[in-house]
Amino acid sequence: MATLSLPPVLTSPRDDAMQLYRFGCDTAAVVNILAHRDSTQRALIEQEYRSIYSEELTKRLASELSGDVERAVLLWLPDPALRDATIIRKALSGDAIDLKAATEVICSRTTTQIQHLKQLYNARFHAYIEHDIEYQATGDHKQLLLAYVSIVRYEGPEVDRAMVEHDAKSLYHAGERKIGTDEQIFIRIFTEKSRAHLAAVASAYDSMYGSLEKAIKSETSGNFRFALLTILQCAENTGKYFAKVLHKAMKGMGTDDSTLIRVIVTRTEIDMQYIKTEYEKKYGKTLNDAVNKETSSHYRTFLLSLLGATHR
Repeated sequence: MATLSLPPVLTSPRDDAMQLYRFGCDTAAVVNILAHRDSTQRALIEQEYRSIYSEELTKRLASELSGDVERAVLLWLPDPALRDATIIRKALSGDAIDLKAATEVICSRTTTQIQHLKQLYNARFHAYIEHDIEYQATGDHKQLLLAYVSIVRYEGPEVDRAMVEHDAKSLYHAGERKIGTDEQIFIRIFTEKSRAHLAAVASAYDSMYGSLEKAIKSETSGNFRFALLTILQCAENTGKYFAKVLHKAMKGMGTDDSTLIRVIVTRTEIDMQYIKTEYEKKYGKTLNDAVNKETSSHYRTFLLSLLGATHR
């Protein structure tokens, strides 16, 4: 199924706001407008809507849309940092606590992204992300998340080869070589070191001792294991990591729509082209085809519009 192309007529945020007011109950019209607007345009549309109608666009959309398409459209409206902050806040303090969703978002983001979302978390929810983690998470998982959101990591490509080898050895002695596991060493290396460094550590570990990923799977468990694997896999290849998450969400009976929405909406303006490439490489079919098969109606149209290469 072809995705929607960009509307032929150039519109202004004011035009869009007026169209959304007029066609608010027409889901197809809402989807056609919002799925083709980048985060700056969406912010301007919300601003215009507020100034013309003295009402929040989100409120209107929430009253007119329903189900998965409502969830997807409302998650799409904010800019990426506020959206991340909202997902984490809901996962850590909403009706249904979802530590896995909070962990995925935190551990797959860069230091810069985390610093930004923390500021918005505090401004929007009058709460600190650290306090919510402290309250909901436990044990090694809690320690790792607290360190991950507070430590500023280097984001460049350079790595220190001697330090890489040292860390690979430390992880081996803290895990597979030891009776029991020294989780503190895993927490320190995984929260303090850059993505480039961790990818190099995994490669060094693989050549010296076998798979670091397998070691994590055998030495750790639960949400702590999930956090370590998310950090490691995103350090090695973020596109491949999210391709796997999406495949898992659509595999077998039924679709995990909350994961499908979360990943497609949050990655569209970041690295969706890479994810699509990795998906096709790994699973032999396009992500668009998989989503087309697993979804329907306006919800399908909206997700496929986001997956179309219409965003910078």
